[in-house]
Amino acid sequence: MIHLLDKNIKSNFISIETGLKVHYLECNHKIKKHAPIALLLHGFPEISFSWRKILPLLSKEGFRVIAIDQRGYGKTLGGSKKYEDDIREYNLINLVSDLVSFLKEMNINNIDLLVGHDAGSIVAGAATLLRPDLFKSLVMMSAPFTGPLKSELSKNNIDIHSQLKELNPPRKHYQWYYSTKKANDDMHLSTKEKLAYFLRSYFHVKSADWEYNNPFELTSWTGNELEKLPEYYIMKLEDTMVDSVTKFFPKNSNCDWLNDDELNVYTNTFFENGFQSALNWYRCMTSENQNKELNVFQGKLINNFTLYISGEKDWGMYQKPGALNEMKNLCKYFKGIKIIKNAGHWVQQEKPEDVAKTILNFYSSFA
Repeated sequence: MIHLLDKNIKSNFISIETGLKVHYLECNHKIKKHAPIALLLHGFPEISFSWRKILPLLSKEGFRVIAIDQRGYGKTLGGSKKYEDDIREYNLINLVSDLVSFLKEMNINNIDLLVGHDAGSIVAGAATLLRPDLFKSLVMMSAPFTGPLKSELSKNNIDIHSQLKELNPPRKHYQWYYSTKKANDDMHLSTKEKLAYFLRSYFHVKSADWEYNNPFELTSWTGNELEKLPEYYIMKLEDTMVDSVTKFFPKNSNCDWLNDDELNVYTNTFFENGFQSALNWYRCMTSENQNKELNVFQGKLINNFTLYISGEKDWGMYQKPGALNEMKNLCKYFKGIKIIKNAGHWVQQEKPEDVAKTILNFYSSFA
């Protein structure tokens, strides 16, 4: 992996009080004693390597930039990998506790710029809500954080799963599929070649390269509306995620933003680790109980400057109807929604220069 990184990016480990040995990447072009610090949080199925293009771009502008492998991901050690184990360690309170513990061990008093993508966006939002003293500004990417989580199962008293099953063909929601024991068995394929084929397909269909990504806002949390989402969100009932995406394997796999050597980093990581520890995040998100501790923060606003970034071809901003407005209402000092042209879900990998410029413009507006 190291040979694929900018020469100024270093790979390190540190043990923290929450029981992890955290792997992180750090970039410092010009080391300054009082340089602002940016912390970058990846999503699924990604790792700190996903920020390889952003790390040097922010560093060149004077930031000390750190990207971590979060609990259950990459080279970080300590997260449970068994379906049968207690998954509370993966709820939002504990994921935020990992960040707080990491900062303590790194002797970092606060983070000037917290950036999260996909599931990492949810953790970043929760961290800023819970510890605004530590996380001074927030950039969410792709997945809007809407505050203390309410069960989507009971949202508006709609049994969404029954509605999805009644569609023709019958469908299911990917997050609840990811919450089943079967999901890891399906995706943890028997050879690296098969896993690479799946991951290439997965990254492709959620990118701007897939011609069918033309997202629009949905009107309601109902089966008929969710059916409009791509199959990687609203799957056919009998399909695995492998089935859902490999049918769209790119005819030209020469991807300019994720070449084969870079894809191999993901392939090797998930072939070694499996997906279960990462999927435990989804099990907490879909659980009625795992994040109920956050309810004590109901009504509390994020009082730090906040920005939201999405690729124009990313369905992530629309997959939960109404989430963008809930996010804006949660953020007292919301600085807007920035759409990156010609980018999909992997916006920081597909268009790193545009993303870095957007982040830097946001930070300079108040720093």
